[in-house]
This record gives sequence, C-alpha cells and structure tokens, in this order.
Amino acid sequence: MTDRRRITPVILSGGSGTRLWPMSRTSTPKQFLSLTAEATMFQLTLERTRDGGRFNAPIVVSNTAHADLISAQLQEAGVTNGTIILEPMARNTAPAIALAALAADADDLLLVMPSDHVINDVEAFRAAVERVAPLVEQGWLATFGITPNAPETGYGYIQRGDAIEPGVHKVTRFVEKPDFTTAQAYLLEGNFSWNGGIFLFTAGAYLEALGTFAPDMLDATRKAIDEAYREGERVYPDAAAFGASPSDSIDYAVMEKAERVAVVPVDMGWSDVGSWDALHALAVRDEHGNVQSGEVHAIDTRNCLIRSDGPMVAAVGISNLIVIATDDAVLIMPRGESQAVKRIIDRLKGVSHATLDFFSRRIAG
Repeated sequence: MTDRRRITPVILSGGSGTRLWPMSRTSTPKQFLSLTAEATMFQLTLERTRDGGRFNAPIVVSNTAHADLISAQLQEAGVTNGTIILEPMARNTAPAIALAALAADADDLLLVMPSDHVINDVEAFRAAVERVAPLVEQGWLATFGITPNAPETGYGYIQRGDAIEPGVHKVTRFVEKPDFTTAQAYLLEGNFSWNGGIFLFTAGAYLEALGTFAPDMLDATRKAIDEAYREGERVYPDAAAFGASPSDSIDYAVMEKAERVAVVPVDMGWSDVGSWDALHALAVRDEHGNVQSGEVHAIDTRNCLIRSDGPMVAAVGISNLIVIATDDAVLIMPRGESQAVKRIIDRLKGVSHATLDFFSRRIAG
C-alpha cells in the first residue's frame, strides 16, 4: 500500500447558499456556518481528508470576497499548508477545477468536493475513494453516485452500466434533473444514482480531457495560472485571462463527453443541505419532532425547525413551520416549502432602490 499515490483534496467553495437565507448570505454563505455540528461545513469537509499518510494539503478554490474567511477557518481547523486559489469572477465548476489541476502535479490524484455537503459515514466515503483509485491512476475519470432514497427531482442522476471492478461501474449517461414520474422510474429501475458533484481523477487526465472537449477553457485557465499573482498561501489568477474562459460545469464540459468515466455507487449519509427542510431532516429532533437552536422557547409546538442567532423566539401552539431569526431578518414558512426561499430573494430584488440598498447590505452581505 506504500506505493499508492497521495490524494490532493480540491475543495470548491464559491457558492452563495441563498437557499438558507437569512442565515446564509453572500458575505457568509452556508459552507462557513456551523449548521450541523460545532465545526462549519467547510471545516467538516477538510476533516474528511485529514489522513496525512494518504492526503496532501488541500487546494481550496473560492472567490476573493471570502479569502480572509477561508484563511481563518483553515487556521481554526489546524490546516497551515493549504493553497487558496481565488477566482476573480465566477466561471462555474469546470474552470474552477482546471485552476486547481494546473496548480497541482500532473500525476496527483485530485479529490474534488463541494465545501457545503454533509457526509455522515466518512468511512464509507473513503472506502469508495480507495475502490476506484486504481482505475483513476490508469487515467479514468471517476464520480461518486449517491444511493437515492426517494424520487428526488432536485438532483441530476447518473445511470450505471457494466461493472468494471467490484463496486465500480462504467457510466452509461448523466441525466438532467427529472420530473417526478421519471425520478420514480429511475428509483424502481435500480441502476441510477444521484449526482453529488464529487469527483476523483489525476490532474493530467482532467486537463487532457479539457484540452479535447473545451480547449478554449484550458487555454484561458492555463494563462490565468501562468500569470497569477501569489501572496503566501493565496493564488490570484490573472483576471483578464480567467475572464476569457467559457463558463461551464464539469458535467457538461468533460464528464458527459469523456469515454473512460466510472461511477462508484455509495451510501454514505450524504446531503447537500439545500434547504431548511433538509436541515430539519438531518438534525436530532426532540420528542415533539422539533429542532431548536439559539434562545428558543416552544410550548405545544410540533414538528418545527426554529433557529435564532439573534432575538429570543417564543412559539406557542404551532406545527410544521420553519422559523429562522437573525439580528435583522425573520423567515417564517411552512415545512415542505422551504425551496420557496428563492421567491423571497426575488421579491426583495424587485423592490424600490431604497429597499434594494438595504437588501444589498443586510441580505447579500
């Protein structure tokens, strides 16, 4: 086992997390919040790859607005030798990963992970990584298929083909977010996984695929790294060069087009914590089905998520509600409809300029 190549974690941390407004904001999106544990979601992602014998120091790809926040949370987590690549503007996941691949050695195995997901069974996750690592060392691009437990319409799906190795399959196709009937059919068919956006490949294999399927993107990101400004742990890619890159996801730019793509189906207690409802489902509930955090006093209350980072919240005789309070905003909505937070954001963006200024300062950070 000593001849195994070490793995470099690549943590993508550019998301804004607006679905968890009002706590998650542009200035402090959900990955930097303590939502499911004392540590932040970003720090929990770091912790999954803290085996110094197997993993290199992480490469974090984010935006300049969060540079100080990332440095502080790395230090809190005891990570002193990571690299922070700061995108001058958002260009989606494919260029972001290209920056990390260009900053690594060609033979490095890159484990690409979003910074704001929950994985409760870390041992199962690591076992899945080890299962596919030998194929990746041969040039395969791998993704990890989340075992579905419901006909979820909010995720993309991966259809599994023939087994390549035990527990590893060739990808037949990637599928867009389906409607409910189609998602039900996928669940019944049994050979579909959710696409969780986690990948493993060598830096060289990814860049080679990018050169084949998105050469303009490779040229732009290579120039951005070649002309980058470096300051300690931070790398600032050249803005003009990076701005010339097409904006595309890794799925569209590479994974759907490449030939040697493998999927490892894994049941690892995964969630993207994409809504307040998801957080209620993940958290430990009391005997009345409630999840409470902060100064909350609930009487005759059932099946609610009530969280306050600001004022005291008193609830009497309510059920199946989400109540989220901060110093400057309160959100109240029925459980089961938390995806409608986007409607609030859209409404606030459409109000008068005076209120929009307030929104920009208070809600978007």
